[in-house]
Amino acid sequence: MRPLSADLLRKVPWYARYRVGGKLSSDLRRLVVLATHRHCHVEFQGPVRLGKGFELCIPDHGTLIVGPGVDFRRGFVCEISGNGRITIGAGSIFTSNALVQCSTSIDIGRRCVFSQSTQLVDGTHNFREPSLSVLDQGYDYRPITIGDDVWVAAKCTIFADIGERSVIGAHSVVSRAIPPRCLALGAPARPMEYFGTDTPPISNGSSESGSDRVAADA
Repeated sequence: MRPLSADLLRKVPWYARYRVGGKLSSDLRRLVVLATHRHCHVEFQGPVRLGKGFELCIPDHGTLIVGPGVDFRRGFVCEISGNGRITIGAGSIFTSNALVQCSTSIDIGRRCVFSQSTQLVDGTHNFREPSLSVLDQGYDYRPITIGDDVWVAAKCTIFADIGERSVIGAHSVVSRAIPPRCLALGAPARPMEYFGTDTPPISNGSSESGSDRVAADA
């Protein structure tokens, strides 16, 4: 058997901490989550990674179903109220500091990517009654569906549907449905360009291209 090179030996501590230790920590978090949510429905359908800071709060009878290969890298927080239901398709990735809040349903497709500081919610505050505090005006809720292969770049807020294969540019607010296979930007987000279809590109008159905006903070 060939001896290990000096470079490989120097990498052993890193491998022990981040590969072996990371998997053991993820498996322990998974056991803790399942043990503390026996009153509701939490299902991991295969191997997943629950990174540091993974937090799940389901005080009632909600549901979380996670497909195989989903990667919650760091700082994922999920809150499900009442009988809310969240499903996450196989191979999807949450990079860091994502917040998901659900009271109705949020269905996320396969192989989606949510970049840092994404917020995904199915409710918005009512605020227009001047005689009441915003805390006393309740919420408007609507189910959300995210199609397969969607990429949401950094620091986006989402409370509407996104069609399959679409890309949401950094710092966008998705407050109305986004069609499939498009690049959408802005607050509120709107399609800037379509791809993979016969629909012609949309001109927005901006000096900064959509692709530049996506890449800036992905």
